Amino acid sequence: MGMGEPLLNYKEVINSVEHITSQSGLGMAAKRITVSTAGVAKMIRQLGDDEVKFNLALSLHAANDEKRNKIMPINESNSLVNLADAMNYYYSKTGNKVTFEYIVFKDFNDSIEDARDLAKFCARVPSKVNIIEYNPIDGGEFQQTTPERLDAFFQYLVNRGIVVNVRRSRGKDIDAACGQLANKNKMTKAVLK
Repeated sequence: MGMGEPLLNYKEVINSVEHITSQSGLGMAAKRITVSTAGVAKMIRQLGDDEVKFNLALSLHAANDEKRNKIMPINESNSLVNLADAMNYYYSKTGNKVTFEYIVFKDFNDSIEDARDLAKFCARVPSKVNIIEYNPIDGGEFQQTTPERLDAFFQYLVNRGIVVNVRRSRGKDIDAACGQLANKNKMTKAVLK
């Protein structure tokens, strides 16, 4: 995570997975590996053509183009329609469902209308959803949603038969949750200068 877009370094990602799964490497099962992408439709199709055995996760975070464009600039050249087509092609070649990663932000993408958009998108692509709690940072544009809104969002999806998990944040009480350490480190450096 956080190492850049893997599908823009396609050859090396595939080589790495082959090494990790080979008997001369780690011998890990391909099904225990997940490659996470921001969404490069052309390369998702390539994964299908190559009939990869590992799992694919898409950092979705919004299921309408207007909102997704605001937080995922890659969406401007890889719209949700193009991504759905590419992921269906990938599924037809591999038989692997896609996991949608969805960070919920307070008053941005956490409403029932947003859950409805996500449910409609899930109906287009064989998939499951990981809802991820946002780890707030000082001075950040977004805030963590309330437990009530998160639960309502989750329940809306479950009631529509969508396989969904909530990944709860850990370590935020000591500013050690994902994304917070780097921010805290930057602040410490600024104070020390």
